[in-house]
Amino acid sequence: MPADRTELLRDERVDCRFKALPPDAEGLTVGELAAQRRDLFTGGFTTPVLALSAESVEHNLALLQTYSERHGLAFAPHGKTSMSPQLFARQLAHGAWGITAAVPHQARVYRAHGISRIFLANEVVDAAALRWLAGELADPDFRFICYADSVRGVELMNEALTEAGAPRPLDVVVELGAGDGARTGARTEAECAAVADAVAAAPALRLAGVAGYEGEVPGADGEKVRAWLRRLVALAAEFDGAGRFADTEEIVVSAGGSAWFDAVADVFAEIPGLSRPVLKLLRSGAYVSHDDGHYRHLTPFNRVPGEGALQPAFRLWAQVVSRPSAEQAFLNAGKRDAAYDLDLPEAQVVRDARTGEIRPADGITVSGLSDQHGWVRTAPDADLEVGDWVGMGLSHPCTAFDKWQLIPLVQADGTVTEYIRTFF
Repeated sequence: MPADRTELLRDERVDCRFKALPPDAEGLTVGELAAQRRDLFTGGFTTPVLALSAESVEHNLALLQTYSERHGLAFAPHGKTSMSPQLFARQLAHGAWGITAAVPHQARVYRAHGISRIFLANEVVDAAALRWLAGELADPDFRFICYADSVRGVELMNEALTEAGAPRPLDVVVELGAGDGARTGARTEAECAAVADAVAAAPALRLAGVAGYEGEVPGADGEKVRAWLRRLVALAAEFDGAGRFADTEEIVVSAGGSAWFDAVADVFAEIPGLSRPVLKLLRSGAYVSHDDGHYRHLTPFNRVPGEGALQPAFRLWAQVVSRPSAEQAFLNAGKRDAAYDLDLPEAQVVRDARTGEIRPADGITVSGLSDQHGWVRTAPDADLEVGDWVGMGLSHPCTAFDKWQLIPLVQADGTVTEYIRTFF
């Protein structure tokens, strides 16, 4: 990614749009504020404030780079997690092939910030989005791949791209569904073949491979996930044997969310020799920040500890604004600030408002969230008073990033070195 695209984000002015940033920074550029290297706790930030650990983000970026390289996988991390061009740039610098998107709007954000390879893990049938995409295909250095899982979808793509005068065919991969009752994707190999036939008959499209999402396998476990992945690999081999990939330079085989990428690595290692080089494309996205809940329990690194371990990078800091009883306290962070769709925030540490000392959040539990308040249950011996800061771990990064437009990147000593811009 061209460095100047993300450098431009440093020229944005700090103002009231951005939660938690110091009021006295109003009018500074983001770059000027970052250069001041303020302390998260004493530098004028207001609460609640979401922080990303600089060290943990770097660790996670490096770990997935080495994991992918070790297993011979290309990597297109799902950008919907962070929607942050700065993090995309760092992912690409750590060897990513490109960035995955879920919807056309995300692809537009990527292109606006210089991303030259996009894998869109969905079928695109919106005529307006396809007209925009036709224009982007005029860039010979731009590679775009998306799903196709229906004959009707292929018809809509071909019609819109043809009417828009797309200068070259759009690469599509046939999506194999994960099973009955799962999410998108053609359910059977015969249906996949029908979609591939439709692509072959569509001048504005080119069949580039096969793909899917193993996280939707019903009752997913290691055995069921690997069985579905072997179906995906067999489909690629069947298509290749039938000469369906005659017009492409490489065959794309893609899968891999954040819960089963070890299974993807195992099965993709079994892909037989095909008529063209195979791009084995992994798409895990939550790794960049990891979390203290959902993915802490699901990460494949729990099953393969010898491969390393991800580190949770988020911490949401809020202050105690009410202590109405010995068993209860209220924080000034709620649903507008914290991920809560999978698990409630986890109270981890307390920063004493009197001394600045940080101690474990013993006997302190987040029991619920209102729009702007966190409900806290406290044990009789819990040390907590109005004004104290409570540091919380979050579950599900996708619904943490999207609540914050500018997130401080903080070193272990509390120094803020950068501000991560998001585009949701």
